[in-house]
Amino acid sequence: MKETIVVKIGGNASDNLPSTFFEQIKTWWSMGKRVLIIHGGGPQISEWSEKLHLDVEKINGVRVTDPETLDVTKAVLLGLVQPKLCQFLANSGLPVIGLNSSDNHLLEGKYLNQAQYGEVGQVTHINSEWLSQELENQIGVLAPLAQTKDGHWLNVNADTAAAKIASQLQAEELVLLTDVPGVLNSGKVVPQLTETFANELFQQHVIKSGMMPKIKASFAALKNGVHQTFITNDLGRPGTQFQYVEK
Repeated sequence: MKETIVVKIGGNASDNLPSTFFEQIKTWWSMGKRVLIIHGGGPQISEWSEKLHLDVEKINGVRVTDPETLDVTKAVLLGLVQPKLCQFLANSGLPVIGLNSSDNHLLEGKYLNQAQYGEVGQVTHINSEWLSQELENQIGVLAPLAQTKDGHWLNVNADTAAAKIASQLQAEELVLLTDVPGVLNSGKVVPQLTETFANELFQQHVIKSGMMPKIKASFAALKNGVHQTFITNDLGRPGTQFQYVEK
């Protein structure tokens, strides 16, 4: 069976993709690997929410999503960020398909805490068989939106969605591509990070709250069958690799 690589791209990163990003995707594709790109769009969603005079509020790093903000989120992810990424990949000569939760019930979810966060969810089921088939012949570009069993759309954190999907696909590798070169300690990239060391750095306020969801997602993926996980700002450089130590 083909190995699968899952790459999560943040909203900032998607606007500033270096040539090494496309070179690495091409390399993986030429090696016969399946590639799935999961994209966020936080800065763009905030920008358009402000233009439309909607409140931008986050609790514990989670965007509070009322129905109007959910509409903006869907429009930005599916109408702006995803088509742009697909066009970039197509211009690089790669076969690509844009994906979302309405494709064959791809991502099913449930509310995270509707009273606190509104229309925010977590992924509960993935149509991994159909997704694997789609990734045989084209690179997937997937928006982190899920749907409940009765069809309500939910905004999902892209890091946790990527970890869940990578685990379900038993991916060889999960790369969280962000706007920093890795987890930093005294201005230097930590090349390898255990959960114990991550918690120490968090308690020392070296790791900020914005990075913690990415770190938690990385370890969750490792614990659930993903072979390797990384945080980096360039697919051409390894950044921080996560190590899961059995307790």
